[in-house]
Amino acid sequence: MIEVENLQKTYHSGFFMRPKKALTDVTFHVPKGVIYGFIGPNGAGKSTTIKLLTGLLRKDSGKILVAGFEPSKVESRKHLGYSPEQPYFYDYLTGRELMRFYGRLCGLDGKPLEDRITWALSLLNADKDWIDRRLRTYSKGMMQRVGIAQAILSKPELLILDEPMSGLDPVGRKDVREAILSLNKEGVTVFYSSHLLSDVETISHRVAMVVGGKIVREGTVDDITLNTSAEYHVHVAADIPDADLPQDVKPQGTTPREWVCKNAEARDRFIDFCLKSGLPIERMEHQRPSLEDVLTEEIARAEH
Repeated sequence: MIEVENLQKTYHSGFFMRPKKALTDVTFHVPKGVIYGFIGPNGAGKSTTIKLLTGLLRKDSGKILVAGFEPSKVESRKHLGYSPEQPYFYDYLTGRELMRFYGRLCGLDGKPLEDRITWALSLLNADKDWIDRRLRTYSKGMMQRVGIAQAILSKPELLILDEPMSGLDPVGRKDVREAILSLNKEGVTVFYSSHLLSDVETISHRVAMVVGGKIVREGTVDDITLNTSAEYHVHVAADIPDADLPQDVKPQGTTPREWVCKNAEARDRFIDFCLKSGLPIERMEHQRPSLEDVLTEEIARAEH
């Protein structure tokens, strides 16, 4: 559904128009029918990539195909729904009037339009009293729901969302997650960026991690996290003096009977140490790193 190869983008800013690389050799493919998370720190190039995919910016070089067409072609946007991180709408309209406006732009009218509006608002749990109030009275969370609702009015094949969970409370995040999953079950491909990595882990089939304008990790959540060092938490039945500990083994907080082994080698050394010391092991937990752990590690590596 999306093909990006060797994508380059440079901004020029300041009085002397000095160049600054925003994206360098970015390559990823989004298969049809998947939920694809695009993650990274602030300024990494996520929003720039999304604007290039939607035709709001032009690339310097590289290849971009959206539904088989370049973003500059109208055909690429016929089956595309898009909601930016900070949508701006005519704030003197009500939410329902806004939906009618965008619905007509999609070629809908009359009862089919009203039915589609009802469906979209219901999916985002936005069919509340406030939908008939002016947009200028909306909170950021309300505006996010309406922004996503208008993006799905045409029932697009591809949905692109920039920080769709931004400004939402826990209930709102749950509603948006469930809406994304529901749309995906109907065959919609979803490409979205997010800073809320726990949500990304929960719903994404594949993830790309961008740091400093480059893709540093790409694959399923398991691919990314399993290829990173994992910790092992070992619980023993007696206190252990710190001086006797093997290398890469530390206590968990102030609990002297739970010990963290930084890798499999440290785990084996610690288990051998416990057996030789006659210390019974109560249990051991394999704690796989989260996406947040991996991203933090990649950011630290890039800074050095």
